[in-house]
Amino acid sequence: MKVMTLNFLTCAVKNCKSSNDSFPLHPKEAELAKDNIEINPQLLINVLPRIDWVALRTTSTELGFPTLPEQPPSPEDLQSDEALLKELHELLMETQMMEGKLVCGHCGHEYAVKNGVANFLLPSHLV
Repeated sequence: MKVMTLNFLTCAVKNCKSSNDSFPLHPKEAELAKDNIEINPQLLINVLPRIDWVALRTTSTELGFPTLPEQPPSPEDLQSDEALLKELHELLMETQMMEGKLVCGHCGHEYAVKNGVANFLLPSHLV
């Protein structure tokens, strides 16, 4: 599961739907893998407005990546700052969570991640 995907996932437990703490899910015991993918600056520029920057900063820190800037970069910033472009590309496009857990900050439910796939099936008492 690519790190970018984590930016779109929230807890599936019914009681968490109305809580801001259910997003983002927090990686725990994460085993990461890196794919070498050619940098596509235009793809990053197009994806960036759809990313929740605060959640991405949280996830980045929890996975041990360097701290991202407080504010998301503008398209012009990305085009002129090659180091930031590479850092975001590595984080969003190349890094995958292969094993571990995703934990809800509201209810504490843990979703297992195996072979890069998160299991979001819930026991019946949580649906």
